[in-house]
Amino acid sequence: MNSPSRPRIAITMGDPAGVGPELCLRALAEPSIQSCCLPVVFGDVGVLARVAEACQLAVPSHVFSEGGAWSACDEPCILDLGVIDAATVTPGTVDAHTGRAAYAYIQSAIREAWAGRIDAICTAPIHKEALQMAGVAYPGHTEIFADQTGAESTCMMLTSNEITCSLVTTHVGYGDVTAGLSVERVGEVIELTAEAMRLIRGREPRLVVCGLNPHAGEHGLFGNGEEETIITPAIETARENGLQIEGPLPPDTAFIERIRSETDAYICMYHDQGLIPLKMLAFDSAVNVTLGLPIVRTSVDHGTALDIAWQGVATSESLFEAIRLAAQLVE
Repeated sequence: MNSPSRPRIAITMGDPAGVGPELCLRALAEPSIQSCCLPVVFGDVGVLARVAEACQLAVPSHVFSEGGAWSACDEPCILDLGVIDAATVTPGTVDAHTGRAAYAYIQSAIREAWAGRIDAICTAPIHKEALQMAGVAYPGHTEIFADQTGAESTCMMLTSNEITCSLVTTHVGYGDVTAGLSVERVGEVIELTAEAMRLIRGREPRLVVCGLNPHAGEHGLFGNGEEETIITPAIETARENGLQIEGPLPPDTAFIERIRSETDAYICMYHDQGLIPLKMLAFDSAVNVTLGLPIVRTSVDHGTALDIAWQGVATSESLFEAIRLAAQLVE
């Protein structure tokens, strides 16, 4: 990578009708972001200009077209992909055109990362329904990155100073969670999380694994033996491999303050098991990281917030934290 002294990080603009464009503009102007990386927004300058006017923000003067000299720029800049006509975007609406644009920004960032012109990717929020309307057959960012980078083993980790949770299953209905559990899958999420937390914490992490069922199955009384046949064997293997790991703990008590204070990361069996406590404790500051990819990818831990899009009131801290973490993981 030919970045001067700071990692060059692509910030994909997200759904043009959401808060992503506003957050990107704020990131480009934020001194603390410029001190840790060279941010490049992958999006549409027409949309950014409209949002800047609506929110009274500045549009950076460094704007490049795809194939231009953006990779040699040593200032925050915009890579204008020209995917969508800004005049057709209605803020706060779910639309196939904005879903298709958000997907195009991601694809371009992945290509540039593979080419070595980008050190890491940080994503602003996309709208899953808009993706589906556009015919994009992925339920979310995690699945897009896993498929398009050819990663064999990935998982979603949400991290903050208050709490960190990794998910064994992600965007599936509750009826499909058990089918997504196996000793191997729980084990690989444990290993991916331990590796990531070593990088973030700089030491061996302390992990807690949640059970699937109420009371962690109560010794087989609840559920179909998932704790006994799947989760516990994975924990025992991880412990034999030298990890500091506890569980399976009952999910209703695993997140109390005393246990949180002694835990670096939780391994959760399904989406809401981890995201409910995480968003209660760190909604504005948590960062989404896709573990197991051949490139660094982080993201905000919130949605498109269509109800406040283009109003100048969106909170940017999650995106800032995501960019900072991407820079840290690169280095």
